[in-house]
Amino acid sequence: MAKLTFVGGIHPYDGKELSKDKPIMEVLPKGDMVYPVSQHIGAPAKPIVKKGDRVLVGQKIAESTAFVSAPIHCSVSGTVKAIEPRRVVTGEMVNSIVVENDELYEDVGFYPEVPLEKLTKAEIVDIIKEAGIVGMGGAGFPTHVKLSPKEPEKIDYVIANCAECEPYLTSDYRRLIEEPEKLIGGLKLILKLFDRAVGILAVEDNKPDCIRILKALTQNEKRIVVKALKTKYPQGAERQIVYATTGRKINSSMLPADVGCIVNNVDTMVAVYRAVAEGVPSMERIVTVTGDCIRRPRNYRVRTGTSYRQLVEEAGGFMKEPEKIICGGPMMGYSMFDLDAVVTKTSTALLAFSQDEVSMLKPGPCINCGRCVEVCPGRVVPSRLADAAERFDEAFFLKYDGMECCECGCCSFICPAKRPLTQEIKSMRKILLAKKKK
Repeated sequence: MAKLTFVGGIHPYDGKELSKDKPIMEVLPKGDMVYPVSQHIGAPAKPIVKKGDRVLVGQKIAESTAFVSAPIHCSVSGTVKAIEPRRVVTGEMVNSIVVENDELYEDVGFYPEVPLEKLTKAEIVDIIKEAGIVGMGGAGFPTHVKLSPKEPEKIDYVIANCAECEPYLTSDYRRLIEEPEKLIGGLKLILKLFDRAVGILAVEDNKPDCIRILKALTQNEKRIVVKALKTKYPQGAERQIVYATTGRKINSSMLPADVGCIVNNVDTMVAVYRAVAEGVPSMERIVTVTGDCIRRPRNYRVRTGTSYRQLVEEAGGFMKEPEKIICGGPMMGYSMFDLDAVVTKTSTALLAFSQDEVSMLKPGPCINCGRCVEVCPGRVVPSRLADAAERFDEAFFLKYDGMECCECGCCSFICPAKRPLTQEIKSMRKILLAKKKK
């Protein structure tokens, strides 16, 4: 039987053996904690504390200011030291709440509001909203918005994205091995919102142990199925996982809900379970710290606001000075120049490499081989779109579906001429999206 997948994609070295077999380790932060008020797509949260205030673990310190927004909660106890701009991993300066950590970790007291069986759909969504849960796979879309489609009765599938196709990342894998019940619990809670929907646990087939565990735990669940996907990058991208699991297609102008699907990352579904069942807001996540420069690669349970510098120290520091540090995966992450940036809700990994392979490449002219077209999951012609981007030819770029690029990096990876195709296309898309907003 053919494996569930999509057309295109690549098979890069995955590097997962460095951290996948080591249990999650909890990190208790030290020193000042920094909470950017924009850790999500949409309007920034508004601080509701001031300098000198005493705060506790789980206390809301910034509230959402619009429907597409999310509140921020403190992950330690201590004193608000400042509210000021701080640099985030993208290089931007973002207004942030700085808390002096007293290392006592006194909390506000966590408890579910009412028994799960008595919660209404509206109450579940409201708890998720108040908990500040956003897409924790990297996108940061507020989860309560995603779970409030215009026509909920038309949702047929709720997909748990367990693919984790980015090289080196193993945080979702460790969640599946160590806390599968919380993932399934989060999926079941979301299924309560959609009466006719089936839950799909979508896992790449390079994780057979996870597939066995999930199948065993859901064998009596009539509304949940486990589907094994072909191991290929970017199998976990939203459009690709929807097509692989349901056969339904979406484009850049559509949401999964438009074809009857809701897609959530593993960490997001665990956060839903913890918020609704345990009363705990979104203030921690699992982060992979790995790469050939890291002394002790593994996955860490990290409180938001913790600096990446402390994470590197927890992992034993650098064995040698890295040439390249990346926040996120090597295909779609951000290059970092400041380890004092902090973990946010959308942080997934810190990678440290002894060689900056990309900077060593010398781009040459296109040889018209067509390999970028073969691997493109968006089914566009990256080489021509990159040419248009270099000329700032917006009309050509739009005519030939440049906005359908998902910026996965497959074309740049496969190009024998080593052209920065994804980077050129990404820059043009950013310009066009900014013009559209205006």
